[in-house]
Amino acid sequence: MGILHNGLKLLAFTFLVSCGNPVNPPPPKWTAENLPAEKPKPVAPKPPAPPPAPPKTSLDELQTGKSAATSPLKDVGFNFDSAALSEDARSILRNNADWLKANATARIQIEGHCDERGAADYNMALGAKRAQAAMDYLATLGVAANRMSTISYGEEIPVCKDKTEACWGQNRRARFVVTAAK
Repeated sequence: MGILHNGLKLLAFTFLVSCGNPVNPPPPKWTAENLPAEKPKPVAPKPPAPPPAPPKTSLDELQTGKSAATSPLKDVGFNFDSAALSEDARSILRNNADWLKANATARIQIEGHCDERGAADYNMALGAKRAQAAMDYLATLGVAANRMSTISYGEEIPVCKDKTEACWGQNRRARFVVTAAK
C-alpha cells in the first residue's frame, strides 16, 4: 500500500503544479458582451461661465429696469400715421449707413415705435412698417440686409408719456440698437 500511497501523492502533486498560472497566458478574446475596460480620460476643468449677455433691445432694457442705452446711430422720426421717410429721416439714415459701413462687423436691430393714438394691433403693424422702411433704405445705401433685423413695439415703449403733440412726435420713431459684432 505504500507504493499506492506514494503514487497518489505524486499524482496529487503533479495535478496541483499543472493547474497553476501559466507563464504566458493567451490574450483574452473580446466579444461584444466582454469589452475591454477603457482607461479613464482626464477631465479638463470647465471654463467659467460667460457673463450674462447685455440687454439687446429696448424691451430687454425696460424689463431689467434700465433706460434705453445710447447708440452711435440716431433715431429716425415719422409723421403721424405714416411710415414714409422724410428728407430729414433720409439724411439721418445716410449718416447711420456711413457708420455701419465703417463698422462692418456691427449688427443692428431696427425697432419700430408709435405714439399711443390708434389701436394696439394697428400700431404694432405701423411700427413694423416704419422699421422695414428704415431697413430697406439702409439696404439701398449698401448696408447688407443680413446685418439688420426689425422688430415692432408699437406704442409699448414710449420715450415720452405726456399727452402732447411734441411728445407723441418723439414716440413715432425707428430706433437703431447695435446688437452684436460678428
